[in-house]
Amino acid sequence: MEGVASEWSDLFVASAGASAALAGLLFVAVSINVDRIVGGEGLPELAAMALLLLVGVLVVSLFCLIPGQEAKVLGIELLVQSIFWTAAIFWCARLSFPSERAGYQYVSRVVLPVFGTVPYLIGSVLLVAGVGDGMYWILAGMIGAILSAIMNAWILLIEVVR
Repeated sequence: MEGVASEWSDLFVASAGASAALAGLLFVAVSINVDRIVGGEGLPELAAMALLLLVGVLVVSLFCLIPGQEAKVLGIELLVQSIFWTAAIFWCARLSFPSERAGYQYVSRVVLPVFGTVPYLIGSVLLVAGVGDGMYWILAGMIGAILSAIMNAWILLIEVVR
């Protein structure tokens, strides 16, 4: 593997496996509280958002594992998928707000997903432009997406029971 992401291949293998495992655990968490989640205003969308964040990490990891890609080609692939995931996640975020808004809901539904979407956009643009270390931004997006998804999974598993 001689592409731009070749030095990062171990990280992407690990993140692909970890994000797939976390997505599976999210399905289990949702199934445990499925009645409360389906019946709760905005909670199905919150679950979808958490799942999209984790699947986004998986997709990014798989694109980065394609052997021999040039930085510009990888950047274009990541830019297209980043635009798609960002739009889908913020659509879910918009739909997830209940009629009575609380501060923590804004944080979990808007602020946290920014850390799992915007760095991908920045990193992919940097890769396309050939400027800077876009891969570090991609890594930041992966970490942000996983942390955001875990925080939302916690809400779906624990907070809905309270």
